[in-house]
Amino acid sequence: MKPAIIDIPGIGPAAAATLAEHRIKGLVSLAKSSVEKIASIPGFSEARATQVIAAANELLAASEIKPPAKDKEAAAKKEKAAGKDQKDKKEKKKKNKGKDKDKKKGKDKKKGKGKKKGKK
Repeated sequence: MKPAIIDIPGIGPAAAATLAEHRIKGLVSLAKSSVEKIASIPGFSEARATQVIAAANELLAASEIKPPAKDKEAAAKKEKAAGKDQKDKKEKKKKNKGKDKDKKKGKDKKKGKGKKKGKK
């Protein structure tokens, strides 16, 4: 079964609700958070914030869920992948632009056939 934020020692339903009010709804978001951010939430000191973040990372490591990557290498891989997606989109637009021109040419030809010639 997938671990939940209330599986962390010291986090009950009330603390989980308080964290959710501050957009921390799951283990991954808690594990990604900084000690300063958690400590700024009412009911959480720096010591408690440090403990719950560490516990969230431990639960993620013990479960099948991959803990969030905090190193620069992982961030660089994500940026590279995002850049590749943007490049692919631009290439598709270029290809589609040529098709649109062909479609317009075909429409112009059809319009020319439908014109009426002047009466004699």
